[in-house]
Amino acid sequence: MPCCGVLCQYETNKLVRIQSVRLGSLKWSLNGAILLFICIMLLWNKSYQQFDLVVSSVTTKVKGVAQTQLPGVGDVVWDVVDYSGPSQEKNSFFVVTNVLVTKNQKQGKCPEVPLKGRLCRTDKDCEKGGWDQQSHGIKTGSCGKFDVLRKTCEVSAWCPVETKTSPPRPAMLAAAENFTVLIKNNIRFPAFNYIRRNILPNMNDAYLRSCQRGGDSLCPIFRLGDMVREAGEKFSEIAVEGGVIGILIKWDCNLDWLMHRCLPRYSFRRLDEKESNRTLYPGLNFRYAKYNTVNGVEERMLYKAFGIRFDVMVFGQAGKFSFIQLIIYIGSTLSYYALTTLMIDWLIGTRCYSADVGQNYSEKKVESVQDKQKCILCVSYVDENNIRLVKSSQKRSLQDITPISVQSHKEDAGHLRAVLCLIQPGVSMDQNAQPPFGHKPEPTTKSRRPTWCKCAHCIPSSLPQEELCCRRSDGACITSSPLFEQLVLSRSLLEAVLLYRDPLSAPAGPSCTAALRHCAYSQYISWRFGIPPTDSQPAIPSCCMCRVRGEYPSPDGKYSGFRPVRIASMQACANGEL
Repeated sequence: MPCCGVLCQYETNKLVRIQSVRLGSLKWSLNGAILLFICIMLLWNKSYQQFDLVVSSVTTKVKGVAQTQLPGVGDVVWDVVDYSGPSQEKNSFFVVTNVLVTKNQKQGKCPEVPLKGRLCRTDKDCEKGGWDQQSHGIKTGSCGKFDVLRKTCEVSAWCPVETKTSPPRPAMLAAAENFTVLIKNNIRFPAFNYIRRNILPNMNDAYLRSCQRGGDSLCPIFRLGDMVREAGEKFSEIAVEGGVIGILIKWDCNLDWLMHRCLPRYSFRRLDEKESNRTLYPGLNFRYAKYNTVNGVEERMLYKAFGIRFDVMVFGQAGKFSFIQLIIYIGSTLSYYALTTLMIDWLIGTRCYSADVGQNYSEKKVESVQDKQKCILCVSYVDENNIRLVKSSQKRSLQDITPISVQSHKEDAGHLRAVLCLIQPGVSMDQNAQPPFGHKPEPTTKSRRPTWCKCAHCIPSSLPQEELCCRRSDGACITSSPLFEQLVLSRSLLEAVLLYRDPLSAPAGPSCTAALRHCAYSQYISWRFGIPPTDSQPAIPSCCMCRVRGEYPSPDGKYSGFRPVRIASMQACANGEL
């Protein structure tokens, strides 16, 4: 069953093959460079793998003991319970490095700290029940002495209130620099069902007791001073007011069998801003209290603790070979080979390679389709060696239209050899010979000669596209050349050409002049245009057309005009088609 429509059609691109060692070498050199680039990027980015992001959990264990001398308290030993803070946050831990202590606080009434705006003179300056963000308690409405020179409002609070706000220098727990922390990191890649931890299988208890990060980058036990130093800070400075240090654990895993590798890499950096907000709440601190009962009265010791918070951040990915990802990468990179075609086309198109090759390549590769309303005509003048391409116009004479392009003449060698073989031997080709049969063209009268005519043998026409002379400048007409008689008007040659086209046709009769006339037109086109440019129609000058019609006239005096696509034959004349 025959197919119809677009479902049963296949279209392919038109290819042009150029036999050139230079272009061939350039093509394969560019393709080789592109292939090398693709392979390098394939291996560098591991584009043949499927990737999955890490999912992790972190636990920490800090160890270390320090002894400090607290004012008014004496020697105090700090262990992990004291300096780790009241609670452990997720994926982070806190270490106290400095402290302010306010001891023996009890619920009662006492004067407020004399800061700016808190001084008073009488009880009227103290609003009962008032408080603000900096208050330590609720105002009682009384104004009392804080010291010899200053009076402040009395508050109901834990008394005595905290008076010191600036941390001591140097830090009281500077010994925390030598504390250590064990980081346990468990990871999982769900897409591959792969589980791993930073404590590797070969790390036993003896290894963990002796490993040091300075000699082993995989050791999961870290000294606090070393982490701060690798973050670009000094422990003695950050310990005064505190700060935030980030512990970055990166997992970049290759799960392929031959290149299996999945180990953590540790790095450190400071996360809080230490310069831009130096005067606005610097560092990191919090308060906590220890309560006890003395003689039935509840007391507390208030601690304002400064310290370093260590945030553990885990990120990374794992890759494993995937045939699908490899195919997708190969498919996406095949388009890179179009760069070779673009570069060579640009090289040929800009005529950097060869002007003749570029013109021929363009004609072979690009096939133009012209709009019928914008027919392109090609014109050949006897006093020029090139062929002009012009657009037909309904208003301007074809002789006066500016060409859109000029192309070189391409000789039809096959037609030339055939015509020379058909010319009868002994026919004189003398340039001084006069045309036979008394048909030497006579110049038109001065009154009848059109203004666009340059040879004095053209006739007026009502159609602008027929107003064309054989010359561009004044001179002899091409119809006066002996070759015009032999190649265009010779009856014996025209009959031989028609017989060559249709070997079994009957000889031309006296009345079959239409076939001879059309054949004469074809002879003139092959002589003067050779191989006409693609998508163009040759235009025959008025003087030549007039001479051919005079030699082979129509019986009724009507002419339909010559069409190059129409091939006249003796059989068509016999059938009455002309």
